[in-house]
Amino acid sequence: MSDIRTDGPPPELLARIRRQRRHILELLAVCAVGLVPWTLLLAFTLPSGYTVRQWRTTWVGFDVLLVLAMASTAVLGWRRHRAVAVTAVATGALLVCDAWFDVSLALGTPDVWQSAALAVFVELPLAAFLIRKVLGMLALAEWPPADHLTDGDPPDRP
Repeated sequence: MSDIRTDGPPPELLARIRRQRRHILELLAVCAVGLVPWTLLLAFTLPSGYTVRQWRTTWVGFDVLLVLAMASTAVLGWRRHRAVAVTAVATGALLVCDAWFDVSLALGTPDVWQSAALAVFVELPLAAFLIRKVLGMLALAEWPPADHLTDGDPPDRP
């Protein structure tokens, strides 16, 4: 006979998870609300054109970050480490940002078509692929039942 309990996590752990979840959701909600006026301020005050310094450093640095994210995802994937989910989502987010900046900064120039093609056929599909794979991995994870974590918080799922 086995002495392993399968009753679920202890109530103290569930209470701590519930409290942390609530605090994280509150923080994210406050940040989202705070970002709205900031975005509106930028929309009305930033110049439409701007001469920058360190253009090369900025873009090379961003691409180095993207290479490190991709390489980390590959290494963690080969090692079958669960942290691959974090690096894959980060890589996907960086690819979406790269596509956005490449296209938006090329608007009004002949380079916009090359940027758009790279975004549509390479960066965005790879980002979608990585994020879809992570969502598939999360679907396989075992989670505490929702009724253990609710305390009036909105449900995780519709």
